[in-house]
This record gives sequence, C-alpha cells and structure tokens, in this order.
Amino acid sequence: MTRPLRILTFLHSFEPGGVERVALRLHQAWTRDGVDARLVMGREDGVQRREWPGLAYRSLAVPWLDPARFETLWLLARLPGAIRRERPDVLFCAGNTYAVVAVAMKLLLGRGCPPIVAKVSNDLSRADRGPVERWLYRAWLRIQGRLIDRFVGMAAPMAAEIGDAMRVAVDRVDVVNDPAISKAEIAGLAAIRPVCHGGGTRFVAVGRLVPQKNFPLLLKAFASAARPRDRLAIFGEGPERRALVERARELGLGRRVDLPGHVVPVADQFRAGDVFVMSSDYEGVPAVIIEALAAGLAIIATDCSVSMASLLGGGALGTLVPVGDAAALGRAMRAAATRCPDVLAARAQAGRFTIETAAEAYVEVFARLAAARRVAAGLANSRRPRRPSASHQQLQG
Repeated sequence: MTRPLRILTFLHSFEPGGVERVALRLHQAWTRDGVDARLVMGREDGVQRREWPGLAYRSLAVPWLDPARFETLWLLARLPGAIRRERPDVLFCAGNTYAVVAVAMKLLLGRGCPPIVAKVSNDLSRADRGPVERWLYRAWLRIQGRLIDRFVGMAAPMAAEIGDAMRVAVDRVDVVNDPAISKAEIAGLAAIRPVCHGGGTRFVAVGRLVPQKNFPLLLKAFASAARPRDRLAIFGEGPERRALVERARELGLGRRVDLPGHVVPVADQFRAGDVFVMSSDYEGVPAVIIEALAAGLAIIATDCSVSMASLLGGGALGTLVPVGDAAALGRAMRAAATRCPDVLAARAQAGRFTIETAAEAYVEVFARLAAARRVAAGLANSRRPRRPSASHQQLQG
C-alpha cells in the first residue's frame, strides 16, 4: 500500500511578502484538506508568524546564529538534509525568489532530488533592467527551464510567457489562478462600501517597502495630483521605510501621507481607502489587486506584468498606466477621484482567484508529476540488466 502524496514547501521566513503569504495559505489549505503537506522554514523571524497560530513546520534555525543577511545561502546549506529526512514526493518552489534554491537542490541532490513544481510569481520580461542584465536574466530563466520539472503560471496570459522565456514545452506549464483570497475574505471585503464622491480622496497602496514596488514614484505622482483634502496610506514594511518618509517630507506632503506598517486583517487596509494604487516596476499576478477588486475599490496600476490587462478586464475594472511614468500615474489618480467602479463585476473577477480552488488544482498538478516520476523510475528499473542469482550461477556452472 503506497503512502499519501507528500508535498514539501520551503520558505526563508515569516517576513511579510506576497510569495510567502500565498505559500502559507496554500500549505494551510492542503493540511486542512488532509494532504500530507510539510513546511520547512529557514528561520522563524517575521511579523506574519503571529497570523498562523498552530501552524506546523520544521525550522532550520539554530540558537547561535541569525542567518537573516544570508538567508538564501542558509537554505542552500540546510535544506538538503531536511529533504532527506522528510522524503517528499514533490517540492513546491513558491515563487521566483526561491528559484535559485530549487535549481541548487537539483544540482546538489541529483537523482535523489524529488520533482519540483515552481510557481512563476513575477514578470519575466524585466524591462526595468538594462540590456546586459536582461540578457543574463534570460540565460538564468533558461537554466531554470532545463532543471525544474514543471512551472505554474498564475493567470492564463503567463503560460506563453513562461514557455518562451524558460524555453519549455507547453506540456510542462500549468495555469492555476493566483490563490490570493479565500471565500470568507471575499465575503468580508464585500461588506466594505466604496466611496464615490468629489471631495477628498483616500488613496491606498499595499506592499513591501522595497524597490520593486516603486513607492517613490507613487509619492511623486501623489504630490503632483493630490488636492488639499486628499490623503495617501502605504501599508507595508521593509527596508525603504526611512527613505520614503524622507522623500514625503521633501515633497512637502507632511501629514497627508501615512505609513501604518504591516496591518492585518487585510480588510482593514482597504477600509482606509477609496482608490487603490499600484506603482510597481514588475509583478506577476498581484494578490493585492485581487483583494482590491473584492473590496470594490477603484484601481489604478502600472502595466507591470503580462497579466495586468486581463486581470483588470481590459480596462473595465481599473486604469493601467505605463511603468515608471509619474505624470501618467498622477493624471489617473486625479481622474479616479470621481470614478465609480463596477463593484459587482470586480467582485466576480476576484472570485476566480480563491485559495480553495487553487489548493485543489495544485494537488492535481503535484499528483500527476509524482505519478509520472514513479512510472519513469519503474521503466528505468525494468531496463537495468539483472545480475543472475547465486542458484542460477550454480546451474550455469
């Protein structure tokens, strides 16, 4: 009798990030559904930890060392041992951030490495980089395509992008809509009543305070577009906090910009706003956009991934502006003050991206891959020449 399918997810820590948050939600859903899901954490730091009381996981931390500054190297050194102990059927690589770890496991463990499913969590064109960096990045993507077994795109438009960038056949790419939100959260966000008026507008942004999110661009756009009663709240935490506070001061925004930090529950972030704004240089399928759709907010976003246009219904559910264009972002923010979104259509779109649906779809992907690996192993064993038994040798003698 074979044991149930065993999945292992590996993460750096509980630090706030969209990739980590979605991975933790998937792991929780799999465990709740009776799947043998294992979670390995490089370290136990991070504010998201308190959001997961009772979560079962194996920690690779040691009391005498803080690996925060070299967390990827720490995973590379410690994860092979955890894989050997846990003996998973499939490894789940939760996003682009972890691709280097997935590739390293293939190289370090060789045939002993379980098959890997990698979720592609970011835009692969990376127009934000220079020509040499883009060339190197494309080469890195092709390495991933050669070594990682299967890829998952978070929306339909990503399938072709993954195939082209990774140089992989279409039968190695699955599409599972980004598990950004639960059915219960949709119901909770539906209770928010968006404001549509001509008075002061509350703009909201959510994300880690890191260069990818380009919050300095948002501050510049807000400074050019905001009316006296308008306000901006940027929810999130990260290394750019001090620089953003200083930049807001330089732009003369004073108390009109607030950085409340990482706030839960999610609904509290969207209750604070009338218009959601995303200023990122690149994204995959941003969970915060799906949450904003469920909350029924007017949405403005940079065209930062191949999926953004379809996610916003070709413009029916939000406004797209070019990446890095502060003037265009400012104009869209000014116009959004009087734009009333189609709340029912927005919430219907958000309903396509539930954790419940995605968790089941991922298990199906894992099961197919594990079954294919077992078949391949069986064929390989059947082709190996068998050594004659001792009794057979005696008869031959």
